[in-house]
Amino acid sequence: MEEKVAWLDLALLTRFVVDVFLGLGVPQEEAKICADVVVAADELGIESHGIARLKSFYYDRIKAGIQFPVTNFEIIREGPTTAVVDGHLGMGQVIAAKSMELAMAKARRCGMGMVAVRNSSHYGIAGYYVAMAAKAGMIGITGTNARPSIAPTFGVENMLGTNPLAFGLPTDEEFPFILDGATSVTQRGKIELYARERKALPAGWVMDNQGNDVTDPLRALEDLERGRAALAPLGGKGEEGAGYKGYGYAAVVEILSTALQGGVFLKGLQKNLPEKGKGQKEPYRLGHFFMAIDISAFTDPEDFRRRTGELLRALRNSQKAPGKQRIYTPGEKEYLAQLERREKGVPVGASVQREMMAMRDELGLNYRFPFE
Repeated sequence: MEEKVAWLDLALLTRFVVDVFLGLGVPQEEAKICADVVVAADELGIESHGIARLKSFYYDRIKAGIQFPVTNFEIIREGPTTAVVDGHLGMGQVIAAKSMELAMAKARRCGMGMVAVRNSSHYGIAGYYVAMAAKAGMIGITGTNARPSIAPTFGVENMLGTNPLAFGLPTDEEFPFILDGATSVTQRGKIELYARERKALPAGWVMDNQGNDVTDPLRALEDLERGRAALAPLGGKGEEGAGYKGYGYAAVVEILSTALQGGVFLKGLQKNLPEKGKGQKEPYRLGHFFMAIDISAFTDPEDFRRRTGELLRALRNSQKAPGKQRIYTPGEKEYLAQLERREKGVPVGASVQREMMAMRDELGLNYRFPFE
């Protein structure tokens, strides 16, 4: 049984998200950055990371005091091409956007720039930040660790985060090449989406501590939170589907998100399990990394764009599988979703509608939504 969906205009959604962040004490310009990242996810069709996470990932954590609405962005170590940033548990979107801007500034001066971040919070879709670089004519790379979710190959304990790795490259087309994917076979946001829609999970996504599949999304979310279940790495359980590759890439992201900046890793991120304390929640001290590459340091930027575009068009024009009408390249589906949603709006299910009304009422915001 699927939820009743309402379609909300992007401008309305953006205003509301900005006002929620303002109501929580986020400064005006930083609230705009946070809202832009949140709404961009819905605009691109990535509903697992958009308005559906506004309450649980940002609103509730700020209210609980485990994330701060005012961001103290501190550069604690810096060189011509590098920097280490302490985010002091501020807004992940602000920390991430400023870090990518810093990496890009260094790339403009020196050809390449990299920024490592510690003590941050959830920064939304990784693709947002590599798109910043691509729009500036640069190559962008980012990754972040996350609370434990993935079991290592031949293991059943959730150790690594979903640890997305993202790349952004400019092309001569109307949209950049954007590859943004978790290193797990799926991620919590997708399971949350299945739970809202009351759909069973596919086998092979989540396993319990005995290695058995968990297909009830509500049970999966609770067991992941309590350490009683784990996500399979990209490629699946075992080695038959090359799950060791997803496990390995997740470990790379974990290392680059922690070891360079003296950050917290693996189970150190999950200190607020009900079994481990007296109910007192603690912050998730996430780490990120950002890289920017100035293409002009290697070749003519226009030639790079053209060659990249030709490569992507060759992939799309290659022979299709029987019954398949189209081959997509990374970033294309999101671009098509963006075109549609700029015209039609964003779909919002009943459970998220209730959360929006609850936040509005608690903050005393003056909104009357179309679904009421």
